[in-house]
Amino acid sequence: MTKRVVVTDYTFPDLHREEAAASAAAARFEPHQCKTAAEVATAVRDASVVVVQFAPFDKSAVSAVAPGATIIRYGVGYDNIDITAALSAGLKVGYIPDYCTDEVADHTAALALSLLRKLPQLDRSVRQGHWAAVAYAKPLKPFSDIVFGFFGMGQIGRAVLTRLKPFGFRFIVSDPGLGPQDAANLGVTLTDADSLVRQADVLALHAPSNAQTIGFFDTARFAAMQPHAVMINSARGQLIVEEDLARALSEGEIGGAALDVFNAEPLPENSPLRDAPNLILTPHAAWYSDTAIDRLQHLVAEDIARALAGKPPRKPVMT
Repeated sequence: MTKRVVVTDYTFPDLHREEAAASAAAARFEPHQCKTAAEVATAVRDASVVVVQFAPFDKSAVSAVAPGATIIRYGVGYDNIDITAALSAGLKVGYIPDYCTDEVADHTAALALSLLRKLPQLDRSVRQGHWAAVAYAKPLKPFSDIVFGFFGMGQIGRAVLTRLKPFGFRFIVSDPGLGPQDAANLGVTLTDADSLVRQADVLALHAPSNAQTIGFFDTARFAAMQPHAVMINSARGQLIVEEDLARALSEGEIGGAALDVFNAEPLPENSPLRDAPNLILTPHAAWYSDTAIDRLQHLVAEDIARALAGKPPRKPVMT
């Protein structure tokens, strides 16, 4: 029987790389634009390879695909895939964690530097007719006095660290997967999460979304931060209780924040974040460069070819 490669949804101009990979193995190629779990389950029935972008791939989809099928995620994370169900059913799951490391690191570093130098506040003051740098920038520490904290230190966190080291920050990290020797090699100081929150002038979030991290940054954690401290999140929106962050910013409990990821995307019109002061919002854009999309689709096409040849994904999800 002819194998089927199904793309559940995509936001790219074309899928010629993916289609070519399927055609080279004499497989049928079917692109869709599924929105719901029910649509996904219908589209992927008996598929040998499924490529997912944002559509939900739940237990019903797991049950629908061909035995031993390969599921490939367009992206760094795989929160929209029921990994437990998929792996328990003997499916292979792959993702593309390395297609935009430099882009996300660049974006994160740019947001951090903008917040630390109070660029949004200074820009707004000039547009409002003011010319008073100290009045709108105070307090403003020199970078040599800044404690830069990382909540998580994976591949992207390490790339951010590399970019920021020349600025002279002191770096602290909370990451249960980082050992003392690794920390010493990186030139960072290990600490626990609560100490990180209290000590950091900047908090950059680079942790996955899981039972330990979802909603970690809430009212209590914002209250524990220094009043001038700022936060950058280019990891997962679920790490932050957004209503609590909006309140903390509005009440001046923390100094500022920059977000590229959110609990719901696009950001809802009634989100309190839209009116929060000292907050930079970007539309999940950290991954983007002119070449990142090409890189992503090229690597997915490689994984399609691997799957159709009976090989595991280049970057398999193991747990």
